[in-house]
Amino acid sequence: MSYRSYPKLELHLHLEGGAPPAFIRGLAKEKGIDIHKIFDEQGGYAYRDFDHFLRVYEAACTTLQGPEDFRRLVLAVLEESASNGVIYSETFLSPDFCGGGDLEAWRDYLGAMTDAAAQAERDFGITLKGIITCIRHNGPEQAKTAARCAVETKGDFITGFGMAGAEMMGRPGDFAYSFDMAREAGLRITCHAGEWGGPDMVADTIRDLRPERIGHGINAAKDLALVDEIAEQGIVLEVCPGSNVFLNAVESWEAHPIRLLRDRGVKVTVSTDDPPFFHTTMTREYDMLAEKYGWDETDFAALNQTALEAAFCDVATRERIAKKLEAAQ
Repeated sequence: MSYRSYPKLELHLHLEGGAPPAFIRGLAKEKGIDIHKIFDEQGGYAYRDFDHFLRVYEAACTTLQGPEDFRRLVLAVLEESASNGVIYSETFLSPDFCGGGDLEAWRDYLGAMTDAAAQAERDFGITLKGIITCIRHNGPEQAKTAARCAVETKGDFITGFGMAGAEMMGRPGDFAYSFDMAREAGLRITCHAGEWGGPDMVADTIRDLRPERIGHGINAAKDLALVDEIAEQGIVLEVCPGSNVFLNAVESWEAHPIRLLRDRGVKVTVSTDDPPFFHTTMTREYDMLAEKYGWDETDFAALNQTALEAAFCDVATRERIAKKLEAAQ
Protein backbone atom coordinates (compact mmCIF):
# COMPACT_ATOMS: atom_id res chain seq x y z
CA MET A 1 0.00 0.00 0.00
CA SER A 2 1.08 3.58 -0.62
CA TYR A 3 0.52 6.42 1.82
CA ARG A 4 0.33 9.11 -0.88
CA SER A 5 -3.15 10.29 0.10
CA TYR A 6 -2.51 10.06 3.85
CA PRO A 7 -2.43 13.59 5.35
CA LYS A 8 1.04 14.71 6.41
CA LEU A 9 2.78 17.57 8.18
CA GLU A 10 6.33 18.50 7.19
CA LEU A 11 8.58 20.72 9.32
CA HIS A 12 11.97 20.48 7.58
CA LEU A 13 11.97 21.58 3.95
CA HIS A 14 14.43 23.91 2.24
CA LEU A 15 12.50 25.98 -0.27
CA GLU A 16 15.21 26.08 -2.95
CA GLY A 17 16.00 22.43 -2.20
CA GLY A 18 12.42 21.56 -3.09
CA ALA A 19 12.72 23.05 -6.58
CA PRO A 20 11.84 20.45 -9.23
CA PRO A 21 14.79 20.03 -11.65
CA ALA A 22 12.55 20.83 -14.60
CA PHE A 23 11.60 24.13 -12.96
CA ILE A 24 15.26 25.11 -12.51
CA ARG A 25 16.12 24.03 -16.07
CA GLY A 26 13.27 26.17 -17.34
CA LEU A 27 14.47 29.23 -15.46
CA ALA A 28 18.03 28.64 -16.68
CA LYS A 29 16.81 28.49 -20.28
CA GLU A 30 14.73 31.67 -19.86
CA LYS A 31 17.73 33.56 -18.49
CA GLY A 32 20.43 32.04 -20.71
CA ILE A 33 22.32 30.52 -17.75
CA ASP A 34 24.42 27.44 -18.48
CA ILE A 35 24.19 25.04 -15.52
CA HIS A 36 23.83 21.83 -17.51
CA LYS A 37 26.59 20.17 -15.47
CA ILE A 38 24.44 20.06 -12.34
CA PHE A 39 22.03 17.60 -13.99
CA ASP A 40 22.43 13.92 -14.75
CA GLU A 41 21.40 12.16 -17.98
CA GLN A 42 17.91 11.56 -16.60
CA GLY A 43 17.45 15.25 -15.86
CA GLY A 44 17.86 15.01 -12.08
CA TYR A 45 20.40 16.82 -9.93
CA ALA A 46 23.89 15.30 -9.98
CA TYR A 47 26.57 15.56 -7.29
CA ARG A 48 29.26 13.43 -5.64
CA ASP A 49 29.02 14.15 -1.93
CA PHE A 50 27.61 16.61 0.58
CA ASP A 51 30.12 19.39 -0.16
CA HIS A 52 29.48 19.02 -3.89
CA PHE A 53 25.73 18.97 -3.14
CA LEU A 54 26.06 22.40 -1.53
CA ARG A 55 27.78 23.73 -4.66
CA VAL A 56 25.13 22.22 -6.96
CA TYR A 57 22.42 23.64 -4.71
CA GLU A 58 23.94 27.11 -4.93
CA ALA A 59 24.36 26.78 -8.71
CA ALA A 60 20.66 25.93 -9.02
CA CYS A 61 19.86 29.01 -6.93
CA THR A 62 21.64 31.28 -9.44
CA THR A 63 18.54 30.95 -11.63
CA LEU A 64 16.39 32.46 -8.86
CA GLN A 65 17.05 36.14 -9.44
CA GLY A 66 14.00 38.08 -8.34
CA PRO A 67 10.74 38.02 -6.39
CA GLU A 68 8.75 36.67 -9.34
CA ASP A 69 11.09 33.65 -9.58
CA PHE A 70 10.49 32.90 -5.90
CA ARG A 71 6.74 33.32 -6.30
CA ARG A 72 6.81 30.67 -9.02
CA LEU A 73 9.13 28.50 -6.92
CA VAL A 74 6.76 28.49 -3.94
CA LEU A 75 3.87 27.43 -6.17
CA ALA A 76 5.92 24.65 -7.81
CA VAL A 77 7.17 23.29 -4.48
CA LEU A 78 3.79 23.42 -2.74
CA GLU A 79 1.97 21.81 -5.65
CA GLU A 80 4.40 18.88 -5.44
CA SER A 81 4.09 18.68 -1.63
CA ALA A 82 0.29 18.76 -1.77
CA SER A 83 0.29 15.97 -4.37
CA ASN A 84 2.00 13.84 -1.73
CA GLY A 85 -0.61 14.49 0.94
CA VAL A 86 1.11 17.35 2.77
CA ILE A 87 -1.48 19.66 4.35
CA TYR A 88 0.92 21.78 6.42
CA SER A 89 4.52 22.67 5.69
CA GLU A 90 7.26 24.82 7.14
CA THR A 91 10.03 25.88 4.82
CA PHE A 92 13.47 27.33 5.38
CA LEU A 93 14.06 30.66 3.65
CA SER A 94 17.36 32.50 3.44
CA PRO A 95 17.66 36.24 2.82
CA ASP A 96 21.16 35.40 1.51
CA PHE A 97 19.45 33.99 -1.59
CA CYS A 98 16.81 36.75 -1.69
CA GLY A 99 18.50 40.07 -2.24
CA GLY A 100 21.76 39.20 -0.50
CA GLY A 101 20.43 40.11 2.92
CA ASP A 102 19.31 43.64 2.03
CA LEU A 103 16.21 44.25 4.15
CA GLU A 104 14.16 46.17 1.60
CA ALA A 105 14.96 43.65 -1.13
CA TRP A 106 14.05 40.86 1.28
CA ARG A 107 10.65 42.49 1.88
CA ASP A 108 9.96 42.37 -1.86
CA TYR A 109 10.89 38.70 -2.07
CA LEU A 110 8.88 37.90 1.02
CA GLY A 111 5.81 39.65 -0.36
CA ALA A 112 5.95 37.51 -3.50
CA MET A 113 6.38 34.29 -1.50
CA THR A 114 3.57 35.19 0.90
CA ASP A 115 1.21 35.84 -2.02
CA ALA A 116 2.18 32.49 -3.55
CA ALA A 117 1.59 30.70 -0.25
CA ALA A 118 -1.90 32.18 -0.06
CA GLN A 119 -2.61 31.09 -3.64
CA ALA A 120 -1.32 27.58 -2.92
CA GLU A 121 -3.58 27.32 0.10
CA ARG A 122 -6.56 28.22 -2.09
CA ASP A 123 -5.57 26.00 -5.00
CA PHE A 124 -3.90 23.00 -3.33
CA GLY A 125 -5.19 23.06 0.26
CA ILE A 126 -1.71 23.29 1.81
CA THR A 127 -0.70 25.78 4.51
CA LEU A 128 2.86 27.17 4.55
CA LYS A 129 4.87 29.01 7.21
CA GLY A 130 8.42 30.35 6.80
CA ILE A 131 11.51 29.90 8.97
CA ILE A 132 14.37 32.25 8.14
CA THR A 133 17.75 30.54 8.25
CA CYS A 134 21.23 31.94 8.34
CA ILE A 135 23.78 29.99 6.30
CA ARG A 136 26.41 28.57 8.62
CA HIS A 137 29.30 28.56 6.17
CA ASN A 138 28.68 32.25 5.43
CA GLY A 139 29.80 33.05 8.97
CA PRO A 140 28.47 34.72 12.14
CA GLU A 141 28.40 38.28 10.78
CA GLN A 142 26.22 37.34 7.81
CA ALA A 143 24.03 35.40 10.24
CA LYS A 144 23.28 38.66 12.05
CA THR A 145 22.00 40.11 8.78
CA ALA A 146 19.65 37.16 8.34
CA ALA A 147 18.48 37.50 11.93
CA ARG A 148 17.72 41.20 11.42
CA CYS A 149 15.65 40.32 8.34
CA ALA A 150 13.78 37.74 10.42
CA VAL A 151 13.12 40.15 13.27
CA GLU A 152 11.93 42.94 10.97
CA THR A 153 9.51 40.73 9.01
CA LYS A 154 8.21 38.28 11.63
CA GLY A 155 4.48 37.81 11.71
CA ASP A 156 1.80 35.42 10.49
CA PHE A 157 4.07 33.93 7.79
CA ILE A 158 7.60 34.28 9.21
CA THR A 159 7.39 32.46 12.52
CA GLY A 160 10.86 31.01 13.19
CA PHE A 161 14.61 31.34 12.88
CA GLY A 162 17.27 28.69 12.36
CA MET A 163 20.58 27.80 10.77
CA ALA A 164 21.47 25.55 7.84
CA GLY A 165 24.56 25.03 5.70
CA ALA A 166 27.86 23.25 6.33
CA GLU A 167 27.51 21.96 9.89
CA MET A 168 31.23 21.56 10.60
CA MET A 169 32.00 25.25 10.00
CA GLY A 170 32.46 26.95 13.37
CA ARG A 171 30.72 26.10 16.62
CA PRO A 172 27.14 26.84 17.66
CA GLY A 173 28.18 29.47 20.18
CA ASP A 174 29.65 31.57 17.37
CA PHE A 175 26.07 32.28 16.26
CA ALA A 176 24.50 32.89 19.69
CA TYR A 177 24.04 36.63 19.09
CA SER A 178 21.79 36.03 16.08
CA PHE A 179 19.74 33.38 17.85
CA ASP A 180 19.32 35.56 20.94
CA MET A 181 18.16 38.43 18.73
CA ALA A 182 15.57 36.23 17.04
CA ARG A 183 14.36 34.66 20.28
CA GLU A 184 13.95 38.02 22.02
CA ALA A 185 11.79 39.16 19.11
CA GLY A 186 9.45 36.22 19.71
CA LEU A 187 10.59 33.96 16.89
CA ARG A 188 10.60 30.20 17.46
CA ILE A 189 14.01 28.53 17.27
CA THR A 190 15.33 25.49 15.42
CA CYS A 191 18.83 24.62 14.24
CA HIS A 192 20.51 21.98 12.10
CA ALA A 193 22.82 19.79 14.20
CA GLY A 194 23.90 16.18 14.39
CA GLU A 195 23.56 15.36 10.71
CA TRP A 196 27.35 15.31 10.27
CA GLY A 197 28.61 16.47 13.65
CA GLY A 198 28.72 14.07 16.58
CA PRO A 199 26.75 14.11 19.82
CA ASP A 200 28.93 16.97 21.06
CA MET A 201 27.63 19.19 18.26
CA VAL A 202 24.06 18.43 19.28
CA ALA A 203 24.85 19.05 22.95
CA ASP A 204 26.64 22.33 22.18
CA THR A 205 23.71 23.47 20.02
CA ILE A 206 21.24 22.77 22.80
CA ARG A 207 23.40 24.55 25.37
CA ASP A 208 24.44 27.60 23.33
CA LEU A 209 21.45 28.23 21.05
CA ARG A 210 18.57 26.77 23.13
CA PRO A 211 16.42 25.51 20.24
CA GLU A 212 13.05 23.89 20.79
CA ARG A 213 13.62 21.81 17.66
CA ILE A 214 16.73 20.38 16.01
CA GLY A 215 17.08 19.66 12.32
CA HIS A 216 18.24 16.04 11.90
CA GLY A 217 19.88 15.40 15.30
CA ILE A 218 20.45 11.77 14.41
CA ASN A 219 23.99 11.52 15.74
CA ALA A 220 22.69 12.17 19.23
CA ALA A 221 21.88 8.45 19.10
CA LYS A 222 25.59 7.74 19.63
CA ASP A 223 25.25 9.06 23.21
CA LEU A 224 22.24 7.53 24.95
CA ALA A 225 22.56 9.89 27.92
CA LEU A 226 22.15 12.78 25.49
CA VAL A 227 19.19 11.03 23.86
CA ASP A 228 17.53 10.77 27.26
CA GLU A 229 18.28 14.44 27.95
CA ILE A 230 16.65 15.42 24.62
CA ALA A 231 13.61 13.34 25.54
CA GLU A 232 13.39 14.87 29.01
CA GLN A 233 13.62 18.41 27.66
CA GLY A 234 10.96 17.70 25.04
CA ILE A 235 13.19 18.88 22.19
CA VAL A 236 11.72 17.80 18.86
CA LEU A 237 13.91 16.28 16.14
CA GLU A 238 13.12 17.07 12.51
CA VAL A 239 14.31 13.74 11.11
CA CYS A 240 14.83 13.28 7.36
CA PRO A 241 15.54 9.55 6.89
CA GLY A 242 15.62 9.47 3.08
CA SER A 243 18.03 12.41 3.00
CA ASN A 244 20.32 10.77 5.58
CA VAL A 245 20.42 7.49 3.65
CA PHE A 246 20.95 9.15 0.26
CA LEU A 247 23.85 11.27 1.53
CA ASN A 248 25.38 8.34 3.44
CA ALA A 249 25.00 10.09 6.76
CA VAL A 250 23.77 6.62 7.76
CA GLU A 251 24.54 3.34 6.02
CA SER A 252 20.98 2.29 5.25
CA TRP A 253 17.34 2.60 6.24
CA GLU A 254 17.85 -0.39 8.52
CA ALA A 255 20.74 1.40 10.26
CA HIS A 256 18.86 4.67 10.72
CA PRO A 257 18.37 5.63 14.40
CA ILE A 258 14.87 7.09 14.08
CA ARG A 259 13.29 4.01 15.64
CA LEU A 260 15.78 3.99 18.53
CA LEU A 261 15.20 7.68 19.18
CA ARG A 262 11.44 7.27 19.17
CA ASP A 263 11.54 4.17 21.36
CA ARG A 264 13.54 6.11 23.97
CA GLY A 265 10.88 8.80 24.15
CA VAL A 266 12.32 11.44 21.84
CA LYS A 267 9.74 13.46 19.95
CA VAL A 268 10.50 12.81 16.27
CA THR A 269 8.93 14.11 13.08
CA VAL A 270 9.58 13.09 9.47
CA SER A 271 10.47 15.37 6.56
CA THR A 272 12.15 15.31 3.15
CA ASP A 273 14.82 18.03 3.54
CA ASP A 274 15.58 18.68 -0.19
CA PRO A 275 13.30 16.13 -1.86
CA PRO A 276 14.25 16.22 -5.58
CA PHE A 277 17.94 16.32 -4.71
CA PHE A 278 17.54 13.15 -2.65
CA HIS A 279 14.99 11.41 -4.90
CA THR A 280 12.33 11.33 -2.24
CA THR A 281 8.86 12.63 -1.39
CA MET A 282 6.78 12.57 1.77
CA THR A 283 4.94 9.61 0.25
CA ARG A 284 8.19 7.71 -0.14
CA GLU A 285 9.26 8.55 3.42
CA TYR A 286 6.04 7.09 4.81
CA ASP A 287 6.14 4.09 2.49
CA MET A 288 9.72 3.28 3.50
CA LEU A 289 8.95 3.64 7.20
CA ALA A 290 6.09 1.20 6.73
CA GLU A 291 8.25 -1.22 4.73
CA LYS A 292 11.38 -1.12 6.91
CA TYR A 293 9.90 -0.77 10.40
CA GLY A 294 6.33 -1.95 10.03
CA TRP A 295 4.96 1.44 10.99
CA ASP A 296 1.28 1.92 10.24
CA GLU A 297 -1.42 4.57 10.48
CA THR A 298 -1.21 4.57 14.28
CA ASP A 299 2.47 5.47 14.08
CA PHE A 300 1.90 8.05 11.38
CA ALA A 301 -0.94 9.66 13.34
CA ALA A 302 1.48 9.98 16.27
CA LEU A 303 4.13 11.55 14.00
CA ASN A 304 1.56 14.05 12.74
CA GLN A 305 0.46 14.89 16.26
CA THR A 306 4.06 15.52 17.33
CA ALA A 307 4.59 17.73 14.28
CA LEU A 308 1.35 19.62 14.94
CA GLU A 309 2.31 20.33 18.54
CA ALA A 310 5.83 21.39 17.48
CA ALA A 311 4.73 23.53 14.52
CA PHE A 312 5.78 27.17 14.55
CA CYS A 313 2.29 28.49 13.89
CA ASP A 314 -0.46 30.38 15.68
CA VAL A 315 -3.26 28.71 17.64
CA ALA A 316 -5.89 29.29 14.95
CA THR A 317 -3.74 27.60 12.29
CA ARG A 318 -2.99 24.69 14.62
CA GLU A 319 -6.68 24.17 15.32
CA ARG A 320 -7.52 24.33 11.62
CA ILE A 321 -4.87 21.72 10.74
CA ALA A 322 -6.05 19.53 13.63
CA LYS A 323 -9.54 19.55 12.18
CA LYS A 324 -8.17 18.48 8.79
CA LEU A 325 -6.38 15.57 10.44
CA GLU A 326 -9.50 14.55 12.36
CA ALA A 327 -11.61 14.66 9.19
CA ALA A 328 -9.15 12.30 7.47
CA GLN A 329 -9.24 9.64 10.20
